[in-house]
Amino acid sequence: MNKKDHSAKARAHLVGLGLDHDDGHKRITRAKQFSIVGGSEATHSRMTETVIKTIETLDRKGKSLETVEKEELLDTLSNNDPEADKEN
Repeated sequence: MNKKDHSAKARAHLVGLGLDHDDGHKRITRAKQFSIVGGSEATHSRMTETVIKTIETLDRKGKSLETVEKEELLDTLSNNDPEADKEN
């Protein structure tokens, strides 16, 4: 019998996957709350910076990946993307 322990805390983990690498390097960045895999050097760096800044922003607001609403997380990720201003 396989029962779930409902008293255990839910854990959230962001995963970023970059598909634009062509230089043969295998890029993997892992942390407690996120993993970034693949991508060109620029893409991997951009995704990593975005996620780190997003988690820092949530921390300042007293929130976590487990407690933040989906829409707020998406907005926060977008606002922390270092390239977002260049694309608009």
